[in-house]
Amino acid sequence: MRDAATRQGPGRMLIAVYGIFAIAATSRSAVQLITRFDQAPVAYLLSAFAAVVYVLATITLALNARRVALVACAIELIGVVTVGFVSLFVPRAFPDATVWSTFGIGYGFIPLVLPVLGLLWLRKTA
Repeated sequence: MRDAATRQGPGRMLIAVYGIFAIAATSRSAVQLITRFDQAPVAYLLSAFAAVVYVLATITLALNARRVALVACAIELIGVVTVGFVSLFVPRAFPDATVWSTFGIGYGFIPLVLPVLGLLWLRKTA
């Protein structure tokens, strides 16, 4: 049972939410990069980066690859806090929103809460 620690109980819901965000962020960034890259390249590249982080977190949590999951969740938390502050205080830096803009307000602040829950779950199941 130890091998499946991150995907037991509440971990299943955490992985499901990460999976939903991986699909949503990947789809959104793909459309943005293909159709409007010249309008806000930094914002759209950040959305693509967020998508990669969500995919990585989903897979590593599901596979119980704890160290990589820890790094993915930490990068996600640093990213959402950094982009959140920059988007608040230097709004010109992001002419269009990213998944992490204003701490994930467009997604009900789930991008801010999700890495915290991921890190707490990794600690609890350690």
